[in-house]
Amino acid sequence: MKSPIRRRPAGPEDTVPGDGQDWAVDSRPEDVGGWSSGAQANTSALLRWCAWALLILGPLLAGAALVAAPSGTGTPVAPSPSVPSTAGSQGSAGFAVLFVDAYLRAGEGDQEQLAAYYPDATGIRLEGAPGQRTGQQLTVVRLRQTSPGIWSVTVAARVRESGPSAAPTPKRTSAEKQQEAAPVERLRYFQVPVATTVTGGTSGYVALSMPAEVAAPPRVASPELLYGPQRPAAPGDPRTQAVTEFLTAYLTGRAGDIDRYLAPGTRITPISPAPYTGIAVDHLAVEGERGGEATTTVPADGTRLRLLVSLRATGSDTVRRPLAYALTLTARAGRWEIAELDGAPTPAPAPLATTASAAPTT
Repeated sequence: MKSPIRRRPAGPEDTVPGDGQDWAVDSRPEDVGGWSSGAQANTSALLRWCAWALLILGPLLAGAALVAAPSGTGTPVAPSPSVPSTAGSQGSAGFAVLFVDAYLRAGEGDQEQLAAYYPDATGIRLEGAPGQRTGQQLTVVRLRQTSPGIWSVTVAARVRESGPSAAPTPKRTSAEKQQEAAPVERLRYFQVPVATTVTGGTSGYVALSMPAEVAAPPRVASPELLYGPQRPAAPGDPRTQAVTEFLTAYLTGRAGDIDRYLAPGTRITPISPAPYTGIAVDHLAVEGERGGEATTTVPADGTRLRLLVSLRATGSDTVRRPLAYALTLTARAGRWEIAELDGAPTPAPAPLATTASAAPTT
């Protein structure tokens, strides 16, 4: 607070005799009892600038405090559960197929070709002429991850190899010689361990060893299906008529536009060009049926029914080939319509587990 006494040049009327200082009393009302109006304006401006500074610096200071906070303080964050990585599975499968193909064709002097997949192949001894054994229809039948970045790939191949050469015998006929020289073809399985890494966004692969020939995968039991037993398709059955008309249009391009056989909202594109000239529906397996009874009626609108249809389709070579289709039908306006071309037959629902309640003891 400013003092109400302020020094100013003394006039003749203000001089006090005997005093070495010239003092004057400032009695202006704006200086009495507090700040001047100019000081108040300056203080208000200063407060406004301080408020703005706090608003701007507040988030910055808070962020700096978080960065500078010790790592051991605060509530620990639980790590998210790890998810097994499937990166590289598709590439490893393709790499293994190429390796097995080169391995089957390899012969003496082909070490460098195999080293492109398995670097240590340069020190492996190879025998026989290249191309004496070849693989066809190579495909992956099993793929599993044994450890991070390591995949075990099982490749099936139809291997064709020349028959063993026998010493010439004058007693053999020409037919026997041709039979002995005929190539042998057999389905075989090879397991390849493949390591994969990602460097700079690009995946790389390498085999950890030469292929190992293994047994065929086990054949599993077929699950129970939803349908009843196969029975001959009766011509007078409305379901036989519906599937025959639809499959004729679908496979042969005949029997009119395919949309006329579809339920509203169903979209199915016929095969083009048509691969067959005619079909014959032989058997039906109907959902819920237990006997071979035929029917000539159509239930109420909206009723849905699933079928497994067995047929023979005639190709341009006049040869009939068996086909099977899983279909879902729906009833509308006294006729069956195709509601869906199912991707696979429908399995039967699993039986409900029943637990016998213990009788109360008395």
